[in-house]
Amino acid sequence: MLDERISPIKALNFIRENAEKYAIALGNVTYMREFRKSLKCLKMAECQAETIGAKEIYAYAHPDYVAHLEALKQAIIEAETLRWLIIGAEAKIEVWRSMESSARLENKYSSVPEGNNYE
Repeated sequence: MLDERISPIKALNFIRENAEKYAIALGNVTYMREFRKSLKCLKMAECQAETIGAKEIYAYAHPDYVAHLEALKQAIIEAETLRWLIIGAEAKIEVWRSMESSARLENKYSSVPEGNNYE
């Protein structure tokens, strides 16, 4: 059996308390992914080179762009951590449901007198 008792109430509270945090984290990831494109364009526009390739190299290598990618990485880590914690809480609820169902069946069939098989 499991070492710790599963509390569906704790799991539901965790989901409720972290739903907005997860939504904000997911919104940040989406925003940062979209802004990455704008940042590239802004940096390309700053570049004095004449070829598109040179402008792209400048934009991708620019410290602002690299810093933005690092911030995007951190935003993804935060969103994915919250997502998997919420999935874990949902899994705990499902395990609890299964255990409760099994316990009900055990109680139902343990009260049947010997010799009376209903199968």
